[in-house]
Formats: sequence, C-alpha cells, structure tokens
Amino acid sequence: MKFIDIGVNLTDPMFIGQYNNNGKQYHEADLKQVLERAWSIGMEKIIITSGRLSEVKESLELIKTYSEENNNNNKNRLFTTIGVHPTRCSQELINTTNGNDEIKKEYIEELLTIYNENKEKIIAIGEFGLDYDRLEFCSKEIQLKCFEYQFQLSERTELPLFLHLRGAAESGACSDFIDIIKRNRSRFTVGVVHSFTGTLDELNKLLELDDGIYIGVNGCSLKTQENLDVVSKIPINRLMIETDAPWCDIRKTHSSFKYIKTNFPTLKRDKFKLGSCVQNRNEPCNIINVLEVISGLNGGNMEEISDQIYKNTIKVFFPDLENK
Repeated sequence: MKFIDIGVNLTDPMFIGQYNNNGKQYHEADLKQVLERAWSIGMEKIIITSGRLSEVKESLELIKTYSEENNNNNKNRLFTTIGVHPTRCSQELINTTNGNDEIKKEYIEELLTIYNENKEKIIAIGEFGLDYDRLEFCSKEIQLKCFEYQFQLSERTELPLFLHLRGAAESGACSDFIDIIKRNRSRFTVGVVHSFTGTLDELNKLLELDDGIYIGVNGCSLKTQENLDVVSKIPINRLMIETDAPWCDIRKTHSSFKYIKTNFPTLKRDKFKLGSCVQNRNEPCNIINVLEVISGLNGGNMEEISDQIYKNTIKVFFPDLENK
C-alpha cells in the first residue's frame, strides 16, 4: 500500500521534544526517526501544513534539510503550502494600526514571492478557511474577509486548496464556508476540506458543490459513533486521509479504536527512547490506522480502498504523476 499524508504539522515543537510551549526539553529531537517510520510503512509523500508566513519559511528549511540527507532518499517526498490559518488572521494578515482592519496586501505578495522561488515544493494554498470554534483568536468578520481575500493566491498560482472548516452546526460556519466557495468557484480548480468533523447534512452540502471538492479525514474525524456514521457516507472517490500530526491521534477512548490493527512501540515523553513513538503524540506512520478505520467502516478490501485514496490524492496535488 502507498500513502500520502496530506496534512502534517512537522514544524511543531513536539518533534524536537518540546511540549506545551513551556520551553522544557522532554527528550531529544526525533524528527528524522519520525520520517523514517513513515517511509517504512509505505508513505510516499508528506504535505507539511503551513498556516502563516513564518511556518512556510520553517517548512521550506525543513524540506531542504531532510531532502539533502540519506543520499537524497527524501527528495520529492516533502512539500508544503502557503496561506494563513483562520485563527491567525488577526495576528498575521490584518493591519489594525489605523482601526480599519485592513488586509496586509504586502503579506500576500510575500507569500507569492516565496511560491515563485519554490514552486517545486509549494503545492497547495492553505491552510485557510473558517474556524468558528475558536473565535477568541480571530473574529468571524475578520475570518470571512481573510478567507475570501486569499482566493487570489489560488487564482494567481493555479494551485489546489487545503481548506479548514471548523464550527458547530448551529454556528453557521459550514453555511458561510459554502457561500464563499460558491462565490469563488471560478478562481480555483480543486481542493480538500481537511480534518472534517461535520454532520451528515454538512457533508452532503460539501459533496453537492461539485466533484472537485474532496474530504480529508484523520483521527479527529473518527472520535465518536456519530463521526463514524458520517465518515462511512463519504464516497471513496472523494476521500483523502491524513494524520494532522502531532494532533488528532486515535485513542483507546475513541469509537474508531476497535478497528485498529497496527500498533507501534510507544513510550511516555519523559521516558522516551529513540526508536519509539511518544504517547499521545501523533505522527505520520499512524496514517495506516486511519486507513484501517475507513476499511472497517466500508467493509471493503483495504488495499483497494488505499489505492483509490492514493489516486485521489495524486489527482489533486500531484497531477503530473497521475498517469505514471
């Protein structure tokens, strides 16, 4: 089986042994081992999620570092995105000095400059969208303005979209999201709504947009029985899988855990040794667990399901490889 993890936060400090933003070093950096575990289970490519300018730069530096190691065995395996996450829009993309909440046009231009200098490694616009669950970080009004504004990135690069949608059904997030997608549909080709956790009604509305919109699922999409019931309704030809590591791991308390067959050696972070995973820290190798759940829900052949998901991902993010 071949895998492509469409969303991994490899720049997160957890992969260098730091947790909770307290500066404490719990264990030595193990990103090299994390990547080696991913390659060993059939991972072919990883898309590193970038949600602001500084993360784009960090991601590109990480890609450069690990692409040069091991006689270029990692070359053409690591990629990233450009865009501003909805919870970071106020901090990153808005100029508040004059009180008018104007978008920093120069910020977008800098993202485009970086893209033009790194086209082979930047393959999607994102992570961007709406997050009504965390309005304490950015107001609804600013999120809406910044979400719509960033479609110029897709228009000017012709890259696919890596979209964020989060918010309880009653919040109106999905409705606002769909309205913006419809208004800007001519400005992009294809995209994936990643880490989907919505209702069946919301899923159907997204699928009804057109067949250029895909749904990405990870452990956060598979926590409850209701989540599983919804995910089981996603057509396999519209599905992608991801880990969103180091977040969104599948735990014993989750309804999806009964489908898990593959386990990796795991230790608590304060007892960590190289060669093991860290308890409650997700990583790309666990994408096989997401596939196991999808396969269990669909009652199908895991290899066939994996092959279709892989083809979906190639079609959207690596179209040059589609017929190879």
